[in-house]
Amino acid sequence: MNIELQVLGSALRSVAEEMGAVLVRSAFSANIKERRDCSAALFDEAGRMIAQAEHIPVHLGAMPDAVAAVIAERPQRDDVFVLNDPYAGGTHLPDLTLVSRTDVGFAVTRAHHADVGGSEPGSMPAGSRTLGDEGVVIPPTRLDEQVLADLVSRMRNPEERRGDFRAQLAAHHLADRRVAELCERPGQDRLVAAMDELFAYSERVVRAALARLPDGRFEGSDVLEAAEEDLPIRAAVTIAGDEISFDLAGTAAQHDGNLNCPLSVTKSACYFVTRCLTAPDLPSSGGAFAPVSVTAPEGSLVNARPPAAVAAGNVETSCRIVDCLFAALGSAIPVPAQGQGTMNNLTLGNERFTYYETLGGGQGACPEADGPSAVHVTLSNTLTTPAEALELAYPLRVERHALRTGSGGAGRHLGGDGVVRELRALEACRLSVISERRRHAPRGAEGGEPGAPGRNFLNGEELPAKATRDLAPGDLVRIETPGGGGFGTEPRGR
Repeated sequence: MNIELQVLGSALRSVAEEMGAVLVRSAFSANIKERRDCSAALFDEAGRMIAQAEHIPVHLGAMPDAVAAVIAERPQRDDVFVLNDPYAGGTHLPDLTLVSRTDVGFAVTRAHHADVGGSEPGSMPAGSRTLGDEGVVIPPTRLDEQVLADLVSRMRNPEERRGDFRAQLAAHHLADRRVAELCERPGQDRLVAAMDELFAYSERVVRAALARLPDGRFEGSDVLEAAEEDLPIRAAVTIAGDEISFDLAGTAAQHDGNLNCPLSVTKSACYFVTRCLTAPDLPSSGGAFAPVSVTAPEGSLVNARPPAAVAAGNVETSCRIVDCLFAALGSAIPVPAQGQGTMNNLTLGNERFTYYETLGGGQGACPEADGPSAVHVTLSNTLTTPAEALELAYPLRVERHALRTGSGGAGRHLGGDGVVRELRALEACRLSVISERRRHAPRGAEGGEPGAPGRNFLNGEELPAKATRDLAPGDLVRIETPGGGGFGTEPRGR
């Protein structure tokens, strides 16, 4: 890559990073401001992703489908579109996406809002059965003041929702200015040519890395923990020269609950695995996904049809797809042991407040090193809300936040430990928990021991993996997140 292309590529990525910084610093809710559950990227006129900030993998891999849905609406130069429809490039309903035009394409942000209506505060109900249970469904829609007022009126805590919307809009205003400034320096035509080459460069690097992997067809399977049964996920990964294909035939039919994935989320998981195994340090653009093809049966867990609920599909099924794909590829190349494989979604709220967080756990050990502890794994990349910020903003108290010592699997290399998180409610509210790896522990690799499965408690009574409960003042919620699997057959002490 020549020097000018390096400079222009860094400039475009810096715009995406600055968009994310503006969004985080302007946001009202802790979910965006503290946890940074948001993403930003730049696309060209054809709807190809050219530059992205290092934010949330499940957001970024699904963004191209959202941009394609907006392009179909023929957006004008000053339009800003909003959408969250999982069947039009969204992920789940709380993830609200804005798309606006720039001089050379599109700017995109996606942020997880703390509430978008629905049956439960926080819009992450454990028992939803249709999209309508989960909140306001927004197809690609031109956003103006009237539309904004109508949307927030259908959500809890509307002024906080309005503030987070405006934070996203601020990021788009910033992108418009910064891209215009970039066009003035090398000239618009030269910047467009550089965007083309950045896309092509990423594709060449990933294709070269794929060509170094062994050809063949590799199969893997795993399960999701539905309330009364395990639901299988199966995948066949085929590497042929400089291309890779993922086929999820054999996966369970779509679920009567909310474990379903729209195809955009399934593609995100496949893109993530490809990047991990080929060129993880490559500055990302859509070119990295050009050698990847994904097929999934319509009406299955991993390519659900509307109006199937998807709240858990985005956060939990996506993790299981990643685990399944790594299991398949483990027969061809060395891969780490399984990590916690869940985002441990915890939502508390009432009509006055809504609070949502995901919790880190143990990462699986790899062939060369122990797994890290207390980290988000697979498709999540968020932070933990600091106790000071949480207690200042919400009627909640952090009683404990500590390592779950000894929860990582034993082996030549140890799996990372999970965490213990205790929150006490200070006023009456509702609790929703959506988690996985409670019945089935994260597996070790090459003879390594499994990590400890997770556990959920309310006032000392164990809860199932997915649960919704009423909380009274003083009630204590305790989440013990899973540890990662160990690697290798030579155990050693901690």
